[in-house]
This record gives sequence, structure tokens and C-alpha cells, in this order.
Amino acid sequence: MRYPRLSATLLATVITAAMAPAVSAEVAAPDADTLAASVEAAVVGWRRDLHEHPELGNREHRTSALVAGHLRALGLDDVRTGIAHTGVTAVLRGGLPGPRLALRADMDALPVTERTGLPFASKATAQFRGETVGVMHACGHDAHTAILMGVAQALASVREQLPGEVLFIFQPAEEGPPEGEDGGALMMLKEGIFERFKPDAVMGLHVFSTLRAGELGYRAGPLMAASDRFRIVVKGRQTHGSRPWGGVDPIVAAADIIGSAQHIVSRQMDLSRQPVVVSFGAIKGGIRYNIIPDEVELIGTIRTFDEGMRQDVFKRLIDIATNVAAAHGATVDAQVPDQDGNPVTSNDPALSARMRPSLEAVAGAGKVIAMPLNMGAEDFSEYALRVPGFFFFVGATPVDRDPRTAPSNHSPEFFLDESALALGTRAMLRLSLDFLGQP
Repeated sequence: MRYPRLSATLLATVITAAMAPAVSAEVAAPDADTLAASVEAAVVGWRRDLHEHPELGNREHRTSALVAGHLRALGLDDVRTGIAHTGVTAVLRGGLPGPRLALRADMDALPVTERTGLPFASKATAQFRGETVGVMHACGHDAHTAILMGVAQALASVREQLPGEVLFIFQPAEEGPPEGEDGGALMMLKEGIFERFKPDAVMGLHVFSTLRAGELGYRAGPLMAASDRFRIVVKGRQTHGSRPWGGVDPIVAAADIIGSAQHIVSRQMDLSRQPVVVSFGAIKGGIRYNIIPDEVELIGTIRTFDEGMRQDVFKRLIDIATNVAAAHGATVDAQVPDQDGNPVTSNDPALSARMRPSLEAVAGAGKVIAMPLNMGAEDFSEYALRVPGFFFFVGATPVDRDPRTAPSNHSPEFFLDESALALGTRAMLRLSLDFLGQP
């Protein structure tokens, strides 16, 4: 699919016009399709702008300034910035009595060098774990932010006809804060966003490569896995590469730890209960071809759906790392997990049943997909632990491509069919209007 190019002048016009104060629509009942159409061009413009200027977690300064300026221009109440470093919230108060709803979008990008060839592809770089890396919206958070900006504008345009109140949450660091920092949903909650505004429900979306454009996906109950990060430092004794017997080789010990850890999933977990994943994501050690180093660092992720299995994996990975290293004469510093992880993302069953007709009204019954358990993780789970939550997927892969082989979220070639922006906007508007309008 080819993207039409937006000229700099047209893009500026779209964004400037969209940020102008909203005018109340003189309609008896707001219509999601009409409202979505009114912001469609602006959403596309925002998304392309954000895609070209991505920022890593806790560093979303340009993004949060754009969002905050837009929310203030709409005349929303209680616009707050600097929450959990760069988060933004605002409240829309409808003209009629009704429930309270929170809508959340994440803003952070990933340390990925883009290879899409798009005219608005990212050329940004940043420092990550001491290295210069490319930065890309390889997970679609640019789309999430643009969609929620459009939803805020659309709902603000009919605020007099709108029942209830809406809290808009633009969250940093969903992918996890930088090492040594706090951030994300948990930090926003610790800083009181649900104390200042206690919603009756919270909703969010995610564009997803395993669904085709035009499809929406959801699952009642558990949807996405708990996610925990680990760090294992294998400590040996440095020596010349020609005399390995003169030291303790942490590279060989680390290799054995990685191989032995695979048995946790393949031989030690009862996968007939729930799925489990243990993945190593990086190995760092050594600097020269003929020097056996002092230590090797291993980092990775654990994904589970059952709390007992989650704790069991932690213990087994520590035991394997400790004992395998000892067999090599090495020691380990095993931080498993190395920080608070994300709980399971679970959709409230009653809220899911109530909202499914809204999804079907937008996409059609045949295009609403019942999703299997997903080993990906989301810190939206923190919000849904405190109030009933509903999280759904929006298909991102063009209809002429096979989602099974299309570049996935987090790939440097991740590609978003822009029709997902319109569908996501319509879906979020319809869910919001239906929730607020139902007794």
C-alpha cells in the first residue's frame, strides 16, 4: 500500500485547524461515524508527525507538549502535564449527568532502526543502555496517541449533548521505563490520577499486526500475559584466550545457563494449564577476540498467566543460573525479576459482554475476532486491576498481506495500514458513547 504524501503546508494546516477550539455540534444524539469522519484527516496528520518524531519512554517531551497543547485548545478541564515524567491527563465534562470513563493511549517508541521506507519514516536516534540506537514507533503507539487526540476533539465538539465525564490518559513508558527509573501506568496511578478522577471503567486499544485492516479483536477475561524482566550477571575470572585454564570463562557458563533455562518451559512447567515463555533478549560480555572476560550479562523476559507458575519460574531460573554457574566455577548475580513487572491484562467479563455489540456495530459481526491468549504484555493491566477494564485490538496489516508473515509489532519493518486509524477512532468513539449513554 502506498501512502499519499502530505505536504508540510497541508500537514501544518491540518494540525493547526484540528487544535482550534471545538464548536459544539447542534445534534440531539452524537453519532460515532459522523464524529470520526470529522477528525479523520487530523488523526492521519498527527500520526505521521509523531511517527517521524518518535521518543523513548520517559523522554516523550515533544509528544506530550503536542498532546497538552491540543487538549488545552479544546478547552478541556484540569489539563495536567509531567505526570510520571511526561504523562498528560485532561477531563471532559459532559453537559448531562452520567458515568465516568477513562480512555488511555501510550506515547513511547522503541529503540529500533526503521526500515519501512515510508516518506515520514523516523531518522531519530537516542541513547539506550549506553549505546546510540535508532528510534521508531515500531509498536504503533503513534497511532494510539493520534486516535485518542481525535477522540478527545470529537467528544469535545458535542460536550453539551454528552452524558458523564471522560478522563483522557496519555501515558509514557508503556514499553518499560529506562533502567534505574520508575514510569508507566503504575507510576501514573501512584501519582494519583485515579484518586483525582475515579472512573467507572477504563478502555484502551492497540493496533496489531496479526489482524487485517478492518478487523477488531478482543477477549473476555485474561487477554495478555504478565511480563517480568530479568538480569543475570555471570561472574568469572579474566584470562588470556589462549589459556582458558588460567581463569573462569563466564561466556561458556552463560551459554550453559541459556541452554539449561530452556528446560523450564519444555520440561518443568505444566503447559496444559497455561502457557509460559522464557526468552533471553541480550547477551553482553567481552571486548576483544583473545580475552576471556570477567563477566557476562544476560537479560530477558518471562511471560505467564498463572501467579503460581510465575513465581515458580522465578525460582527455577535463579536455581539454574546459580547451580550451572557453580559447576563452571563461576558465580552469578541473578535479579529475577529485576523490577516490578506487568500483571496479566484481563478484560472485565461483564464489561466485555456489554461492549461487544459496539465493536460489531463498527466493524461488522464477522470482523470482530475472538482472540486467543496473547503472550505480549501491556501495563494497561494496572488500570484494569483498579476498575473494570476493556482492551481491544485494531487490525494493522493490509488486507492483501498475510498477517501470519507480515512484519510484527516491534519489527523495524512494522507497517500500519492507515485505515486502522479511522477504524480505531470510530471504535473508541462508539464504545465511549455507548458506555456513557447506557443506564
